[in-house]
Amino acid sequence: MSAYFWFEGIAFPAIVYKREIIEESRDKFVIRDEDTVIVSYPKSGTNWLIEIVCLIQTKGNPKWIQSVPIWDRSPWIETQRGFPILINKEGPRFMTSHLPFHLFPKSFFRSKAKVIYIIRNPRDVLVSGYFFQGNTNLVDNPESLRTYIEWFLKGNLPYGSWFEHTRGWLSMRGNDNFLLLSYEDMKKNTRGTIEKICDFLGKKLEPDELDLVLKYSSFQAMKENKMSNFSLISEDIITNGLVLMRKGVAGDWKNHFTVTEAETFDKVFQEKMAGFPPGLFPWK
Repeated sequence: MSAYFWFEGIAFPAIVYKREIIEESRDKFVIRDEDTVIVSYPKSGTNWLIEIVCLIQTKGNPKWIQSVPIWDRSPWIETQRGFPILINKEGPRFMTSHLPFHLFPKSFFRSKAKVIYIIRNPRDVLVSGYFFQGNTNLVDNPESLRTYIEWFLKGNLPYGSWFEHTRGWLSMRGNDNFLLLSYEDMKKNTRGTIEKICDFLGKKLEPDELDLVLKYSSFQAMKENKMSNFSLISEDIITNGLVLMRKGVAGDWKNHFTVTEAETFDKVFQEKMAGFPPGLFPWK
């Protein structure tokens, strides 16, 4: 059974987070103009995106991604491990967060720092989260997928509701310092997505450098890279020898949802995400 604490209506697993750090990151942490932040709801392709951005920074040279754990290359703003690293780091910083909009560092909204926000079909997010959490001590393990679907639709999970998280961050989508990506588009056109990220970050890669970014950020390369597949995580957090990379596909939810579950989910999705333009969500 995992221990949680609640902060402004959001549950956080106490094994990784501390209330004081979440509070301090929101109210006192200074995000600088030259910083880059990857933001997502959990299980949306976050680590894949981190790997790509790391490789863009090294022009495809894999030395950095193969020698430094992913959570130290792009520390998490809100974690006990990441927060002190970021506070003491000079120069442009690269960081990651799952924080919802209302808990994100307030200093960001006065800065020119760049945020890349990645979304993914919430049905796939849900299935990925279900299998991931069955192998961790981070959260209560649901006895069935049906139970987990109920939790997901009510937002009774770490970092809260997918719908609120996504709605909050999508309010930024008209801003110059905000890039919206989707997992589905990344799968369909990885090279095009990498080029889009390069443009956003003001980086210029030669075609052969782009090839290297593609090669070393592939699912297979990441699965084999112990600095990226989370196999280094201690056993008090991970059980059953979890490797983070399960399938890396879009649409796997269809293998797990019943027709009734899919219909229930669709209904909630339509209600909660009403008002967004059609085409914003590539999985529909």
